Amino acid sequence: MDALSLRITEIFHSIQGESLSAGLPTVFVRLTGCPLRCQYCDTAYAFEGGERHTVEQIVSAVRQYRCPQVCITGGEPLAQPHVHPLMAALAEAGLQLSIETSGALPTDMIDPRVRVVLDLKTPGSGELERNLYTNIDHLKAGDEVKFVLCDRGDYDWARLCIDRYQLPQRVAAIHFSPSQGQLDPALLAEWILQDRAQVRLQLQQHKVIWGDRRGV
Repeated sequence: MDALSLRITEIFHSIQGESLSAGLPTVFVRLTGCPLRCQYCDTAYAFEGGERHTVEQIVSAVRQYRCPQVCITGGEPLAQPHVHPLMAALAEAGLQLSIETSGALPTDMIDPRVRVVLDLKTPGSGELERNLYTNIDHLKAGDEVKFVLCDRGDYDWARLCIDRYQLPQRVAAIHFSPSQGQLDPALLAEWILQDRAQVRLQLQQHKVIWGDRRGV
């Protein structure tokens, strides 16, 4: 196997359920492995296993879908160092790239052509201490920040984080996502409206369409 290879859980074509690209047909490249164990994780199947593929094989598989939007996700994609040459190769192929990362690993080496969706971990995640806040300094104007909220405490913490790091001045969008089965989206909507919070309420469109299952 080529030295520039990555362990891949799945590559699939679906509707983007989150971020500013929500609703767009997208090819997802799900890398295997994650150093975090968020209590609400819905992709634990990507923690282990997967199969090795070279960068060239991955790019070829992605291009077969003839879809310009590509999302690199996990697991935690930055846990595999060769994700960086993969991003470069996909960008050079003319594809529009985003990467979903927990932010627990450094983001400063991410190719500037890639839109970063930084998932800051709230207290309710169980992984608050894993946040690498220096990653906020590397956010670009077109990037996005996401908070998965489990309760009112998470909501208040996220609001404080937004103010502390002046996130509206740094990024294109800030998303508040209710943890499925833990926080009622209607209640979160009420809090956002009451506070005039300048955030986007984000529901996972792929789960609305297909339910909570793999590969969509």
